[in-house]
Amino acid sequence: MSRFISLALAVMILQLAIPQAQALDLNPLSAIKNAVEAAVEDRSSSDIAKDLELKTKITAKIVDKMGSDVFSLNTDVYEQDVMLTGAVENPRLKAMAASLAKSIKGVKKLYNEVIVIKGIDQDKGAAENFIDDSVIEGKINALLLDAKGVNVTNFRWRAVGGQVFLFGRAFSNAESSKATGVVKGIKNVVSVTNRVKIAPK
Repeated sequence: MSRFISLALAVMILQLAIPQAQALDLNPLSAIKNAVEAAVEDRSSSDIAKDLELKTKITAKIVDKMGSDVFSLNTDVYEQDVMLTGAVENPRLKAMAASLAKSIKGVKKLYNEVIVIKGIDQDKGAAENFIDDSVIEGKINALLLDAKGVNVTNFRWRAVGGQVFLFGRAFSNAESSKATGVVKGIKNVVSVTNRVKIAPK
């Protein structure tokens, strides 16, 4: 319990230090979710702390440099690998987000999964073909928790317009494939991109 409390406090301190960075994360429960996951992961506390520090720095820099140009961006970090997801209005902004993330010392690998959606198309899509990504993400959480052979605490996921991006670590190809299959079966999921690395215990 003490480990969970210390991790949760660390997350809150990081958030207070750069409150504007929260604008990049659409899920208000993400920080708590990350702290809970960290408390049960089979990783060292120092490795988890590195990920939290990187996420904070990347988020703060993107907000500082891009500001209102960002529709929505999320940063996920696992073992110092980074996955950017969300939506921007043009390819230049997507490239800029990647460049800013790469400029942070300590980033090992970057997956830039940001989707380019023109403003007018985004507004039209929101009105005519709305997909609740938060519902999809909630279903992924529930189904992967129930899926035998999937260590859910080592996985991260984001949904953007029904496109799902998986990230993190699997202990085997079979585990990674099973997670992908579970997600593909969820209603309104239009595609699944698997960026999960295979690393046996």
